[in-house]
Amino acid sequence: MIFFTELDHLPAFDAKGNPLGRLVDLGIAPSRSVFLVEEYVVRRPDRRLVAITHSQLQSISVQALQTRVLEGAVDVQPNESLIRLRKDVLDQQIIDVNQRKVVRVTDVIFDIEPTEQHAHLRAVAVDVGMGAGVRRLLQGVVAKHTLRTLSGIFPGQIIPWEFVNLIEVDPARRLRLRISNERLARLHPADLADILEELSREEQSAVIQSLDDETAAHTLSEVSPETLASVLESISAEKAADLVEEMPPDDAADALQSLAPEMSAQVLASMEEEEREDVRELLAFEEDTAGGMMTTHFVVLGETATVAHAVEAVRSFEGNLDLLTRVFVTDAHGVLTGSVALSRVLIADPAAPLASIAAPPAATAPVHADTRTVLDLFHKYNLLMLPVVGDDGRLVGLVTADDALDYAHR
Repeated sequence: MIFFTELDHLPAFDAKGNPLGRLVDLGIAPSRSVFLVEEYVVRRPDRRLVAITHSQLQSISVQALQTRVLEGAVDVQPNESLIRLRKDVLDQQIIDVNQRKVVRVTDVIFDIEPTEQHAHLRAVAVDVGMGAGVRRLLQGVVAKHTLRTLSGIFPGQIIPWEFVNLIEVDPARRLRLRISNERLARLHPADLADILEELSREEQSAVIQSLDDETAAHTLSEVSPETLASVLESISAEKAADLVEEMPPDDAADALQSLAPEMSAQVLASMEEEEREDVRELLAFEEDTAGGMMTTHFVVLGETATVAHAVEAVRSFEGNLDLLTRVFVTDAHGVLTGSVALSRVLIADPAAPLASIAAPPAATAPVHADTRTVLDLFHKYNLLMLPVVGDDGRLVGLVTADDALDYAHR
């Protein structure tokens, strides 16, 4: 194990033992290997920066870097496909996908793999703990072996390199680096939302645009209204529309209400017609009412439907299946008459009329009921979802428990 702080300004020598200069940076090409250090940047006494490739490295230790270069080391060339550890990692914020949080890198840890001809340096972890801070603070002031002992007194916080997710705000460079957000996308949207809240606006935009639309939309449904507006306003109206279309209608309406009127109109105009109409319907209601809280994605059938019809409707349901717990029944005029727990639908005789196993709703909320009334009904009847009805008794929407919980914590 060897630290970047121990390699920083390490003397470098050519194949004949003549001084080349001092090591000032390391480069990793993630498109080829996410671990292997491919380039060693050495500053010559004349301030020129020269590049030593990993195949030209003979040996490396805390004392010196020995190369196989005989003459004329090549000048460093701009290369956006390389991660420069000093510029891109050290002191930068990264996402620890294992612990699901944002941290700032203080040091990088490597191991040395000797071979018959030369050595390989591999990044194995980053250190964000106090021990790394001590090494940085006393770097060049205290002998390296003494500094190792001193830093070992303080707790380290090691993040394996494979759990490091770099934040690259330039989409073109992110593509060249081939930074993968596959692990990031596997996090729960609530964890991703917490991570977003800790990032700058540019970093938030970069992370969201690196995720697939469904994951990004679910994540934005979990963030604060301020962060939601900030992210959506930092991307194009077309991209924002793609994300809003992936949200449940109630969350989509909240998203549009968080934007400036001009931006909201642009996003709405860029949406597909069906999704646009769903959201427009909800935008007509005040935010702090049952109508403003409800979603229009639920399963509802007429009284003449059978259990088999209900099963087929559930199979074709395009909303959030995790929140689908009941099937609703209405009469010929759309007035709510009852509902059936999904578990009962699954075990009932497919030929049985759905109305025969339906029970009257425990409670309903008028579309203009305030949030306090809605929350009281959830608490009183221990509901998972609350039907919302118009003045004529017609079923117009549904407030789910997760949305009620969100409002309760505001």
